[in-house]
This record gives sequence, structure tokens and C-alpha cells, in this order.
Amino acid sequence: MSKFSLFGRFTVQEGERDTMVDILLEAAESMKNLDECEIYLVNISESEPNSVYVYEVWSNETSHQASLTLEATQTLIKRAKPIIVGMERISTLKTRGGKGI
Repeated sequence: MSKFSLFGRFTVQEGERDTMVDILLEAAESMKNLDECEIYLVNISESEPNSVYVYEVWSNETSHQASLTLEATQTLIKRAKPIIVGMERISTLKTRGGKGI
């Protein structure tokens, strides 16, 4: 088994972390209907008040790319753009297995 995984960080305007978390949790909710999205986790660090981390596991990279074109995803991206000051793809990974997959 080999899955496509991403670990990324969004940096947002000061005071907007909770807004970004809410938007990303909506994204996670919308992914529940996509079998190709196996894990979509939204994380924060108490020591980084303007950062939100996302960890995703997909059946393959094509499915991830296709998800970005969905109407629900595009709507959430439009809502998030005004508060995002930076995005970083920390790593693209090949998940080999483990609990939760």
C-alpha cells in the first residue's frame, strides 16, 4: 500500500487562527463524502498563534488535485484567502500504513 500524503502549514493574519481552523474543519467535513480522502486533520500549536497545520492522506495524488476543483473546496478557498499570509508545504509523503489507514 502506498498513499499520497501532505503535511502543510497555513500562516494567517494575527487573531485569525480560529477563523482558519473553522474553515479547514468545514473542508474536513466536506471530505467525509470522498472515499479517496482517508485522513484530513487540522492542528494548531500553542507556541505558534498564527499557524494552522493540516495533515492529509489520499488514495493518490490525482484524487487530491481533483478535490481542489470541487465547488465546496473553491468556496472555502475564497473565504480563506483574505486571511492567509503564507502557505508552506512542509512535506509530501508516501504513507506506507499504520493505525488509521
